[in-house]
Amino acid sequence: MLVFVTTVILYVFGFVFLYGVIRIGVRHGLEDVEAHRAQVAREEQLAAYQDRTFARENAFLTGS
Repeated sequence: MLVFVTTVILYVFGFVFLYGVIRIGVRHGLEDVEAHRAQVAREEQLAAYQDRTFARENAFLTGS
C-alpha cells in the first residue's frame, strides 16, 4: 500500500512539475516573440527613413 501511495504522489507531482516547466517555456517564448516583433518594427522604420533620405538626396534617380 505504501508503494502505491508513493507512486501516486510522485506521479501527480511529476505532472505538476511538467506543467510548470511547459508554462515557463511558453512564457519565455512569448517574451522572445514580443522582443523580436519590436526589433522588426524598428528595422522597418529605419529602412523607410533610409529610403526617403536616399530618394531625397538622389532625386535624379526617382524621376522627380
